[in-house]
Amino acid sequence: MIYKTDAEIALMKQAALLVSKTLAEVASVLKPGITTMEIDKLCATFVKDHKAIPSFLNYRGYPYNVCASVNDVVVHGFPDNIPLKEGDIVSIDMGVILNGWHGDHAYTFILGEVSSELLQLVRVTKESLYKGIEQAIINNRVGDISYAIQEHTEKKYGYGVVRELVGHGLGRSLHEDPQVPNYGKRGNGPKLKENLVLAIEPMINLGTREVFTESDGWTVKTRDGKPSVHFEHDVCVKRDKALILSDYSIIETAEKANANLNSNYY
Repeated sequence: MIYKTDAEIALMKQAALLVSKTLAEVASVLKPGITTMEIDKLCATFVKDHKAIPSFLNYRGYPYNVCASVNDVVVHGFPDNIPLKEGDIVSIDMGVILNGWHGDHAYTFILGEVSSELLQLVRVTKESLYKGIEQAIINNRVGDISYAIQEHTEKKYGYGVVRELVGHGLGRSLHEDPQVPNYGKRGNGPKLKENLVLAIEPMINLGTREVFTESDGWTVKTRDGKPSVHFEHDVCVKRDKALILSDYSIIETAEKANANLNSNYY
């Protein structure tokens, strides 16, 4: 595992905040009728205008700037030219490289009116992210983060916690050790030390935890066709309270200001 200096953490925060600002731009324009390909191009332009590089483009052959996962797509959805519609839930996951450091996080948006069942899934998944972050402190273990997320989603609400995909370390590389599953046991896994940076990212399904990957080799979908929700923050391990490098508040402000988006889940 790679531990960063305070100066490096400050640079990583700049990268994380650029992702947050880009996702806030997405929140300001999302509406029924827009396509995820348009979102992909918007994000690419915004990132390049801020003198950064999209992390995902060509990473292990990934062909787009963002992952746009709609409804039953868990993660790694390809942007396309299909217009979004009222009632869709859309996860936008993206990364940037700024000054040699990666930022990488995700946010799930709701277009218009959806069922109370779906509102609860989005709310609980977002809550579980913060439950996990609370455990990202010195001398805890990765399993404490994993357990907190699973406890809040699977054990409390009966949701499906995806096993095949995990959070991860973050730094000069997009994926570093350790892996951070969203399920596990307290006290298990690597011990957390100061200035380890993690991308914590619960991926929670309304129904079964079972998933499959489409023939494109990337798009992961729920086995039962029910919706999935994904939130992700960049987090630095500290002594008493984790330092969140990314900033949801600017995304939430844009979300609440956009009448096409539903923010009634929090």
